[in-house]
Amino acid sequence: MKFLVTGVAGFIGSHLAENLVKKGFNVIGIDCFIDYYPRWMKEKNLKWLKTQPNFTFFESDLFTCDLNSIIQSSDDAITIFHLAAQAGVRASWGGNFEIYTKNNIQVTQRLLEWAKQVNINKFIYASSSSVYGDCEELPEEEDSILKPVSPYGVTKLAGEHLCYLYWKNFGVPTVALRYFTVYGPRQRPDMAFHKFIKAMLNDKEIEIYGDGNQTRDFTYIDDIIEGHILALDAPDGEVFNIGGGKRITVNSVIKILEKILNKKAKVKYIERQKGDVRDTFASITKANEILNYTPKTKFEEGLRKEIEWYKKKQVKV
Repeated sequence: MKFLVTGVAGFIGSHLAENLVKKGFNVIGIDCFIDYYPRWMKEKNLKWLKTQPNFTFFESDLFTCDLNSIIQSSDDAITIFHLAAQAGVRASWGGNFEIYTKNNIQVTQRLLEWAKQVNINKFIYASSSSVYGDCEELPEEEDSILKPVSPYGVTKLAGEHLCYLYWKNFGVPTVALRYFTVYGPRQRPDMAFHKFIKAMLNDKEIEIYGDGNQTRDFTYIDDIIEGHILALDAPDGEVFNIGGGKRITVNSVIKILEKILNKKAKVKYIERQKGDVRDTFASITKANEILNYTPKTKFEEGLRKEIEWYKKKQVKV
């Protein structure tokens, strides 16, 4: 079996590619190193992968590259994990929206256009809990009303709709996975836990948007990757929540970090940002019943692993 992982140099993409390579599969990775965060961090994510004979890397922009020259035709069906995207809720407003529409919508459409012409085993699309917006009822279920409150969420939902229509009209075997706040080793430097850990280890102030009583469903990276592997056998045209199945307040996260690090956090509460939702909480009943998905990593255990990684790698950003 052959796999294509887009956004392979990122936090989730690199973990997924490593999992597949260790299983002995042939993996092709594509990334164009969008400057959302430092390139050197993404290069480090690929360091081990580039030493493996069953991994091939292409630095290419999916919006312009010739996919036929990257994916050589063969009798083997290819599975596509489409993780490449412009990340970030708060940065998606104003003039930046053009970047999000290109990298999250147009690129997805272009990849689906190519996929309908080749031998595809499965097209698995990385979506986001941002598609729910401020959901009136919790936990959020796959058939809940979708009202994203950020431009980023709008683009991820558009990608889901594109996947559905290419399955419905052309038979492309698509599956969409809605991630709920992923954390763990290699987490992006703009994400909360990375910033909190860095600040506390360096005796710096932590900024929290809002009152800290907002809740999130946090999902450890290993559980997210397991969700992808299970999705290989998912029914086509479906959408699944991949979450931790529990929620916790941001203030509670700070208390757990204080316990693990044995340090008192210096917290500053600032204005809530536009596009931030109040709560996220994944219903994982559908993923459990159809995919046999069950998150295995307890929250504090996962947080300790991210801290260990941060200290070991001596992350500077």
